[in-house]
Amino acid sequence: MASNNRYRISFTSGSLYHRESVLLAGLFHELGDWESVRVEGVKRNLLQARTESTAKRVCRETVARLKTLSEEELDFLTEGSPHDQAHILWLAVCRLYQFVADFAMEVIRERFLSMKIDLTYEDFDAFFNKKSEWHDELDQASPSTRDKLRQVTFRMLREAELVIKGKTINRVILSPKLVGLIRQNNPDEFLYFPVFESDIKGMSL
Repeated sequence: MASNNRYRISFTSGSLYHRESVLLAGLFHELGDWESVRVEGVKRNLLQARTESTAKRVCRETVARLKTLSEEELDFLTEGSPHDQAHILWLAVCRLYQFVADFAMEVIRERFLSMKIDLTYEDFDAFFNKKSEWHDELDQASPSTRDKLRQVTFRMLREAELVIKGKTINRVILSPKLVGLIRQNNPDEFLYFPVFESDIKGMSL
């Protein structure tokens, strides 16, 4: 039985796009319009892509993620430390891609809370196979697509500092400002991170 809520699985290449996101968020503050950001980002080769097609793809993907953030969150992104930036960019990825959000909640967080801090490709494949029973878009995906989704997911996890030293789940420390932003928007989004409830209280302003 297929789910009515299709997963968006267009992140088969790329990364967290940390540097690119900060640059384009800054450009948005300058231009105030996302379409203008996409056009100018490519025109100025702001992302230093080797080809125009790559620049367009990366710009489009990065803007799609940034559009999930509020103005206050965008300010936090441009003004925050690299550590804070990585965490809010992971939040943006989870907002755009429910598949990643579900993996973060159902696998990473659950393993973390159970003190099973190793994360393997097999964990990803088991999650993918389970979700395939309900999502035709996964069931019909080619093995190469699944491999690319796995590769990019793990790369983003490392860049967001949720996974360290190979495939070890990292206990995340969110800044008080980010805790406040998440609590203000949707406290359920704390579930995207490997954190304990007690930690969240201790991180508050």
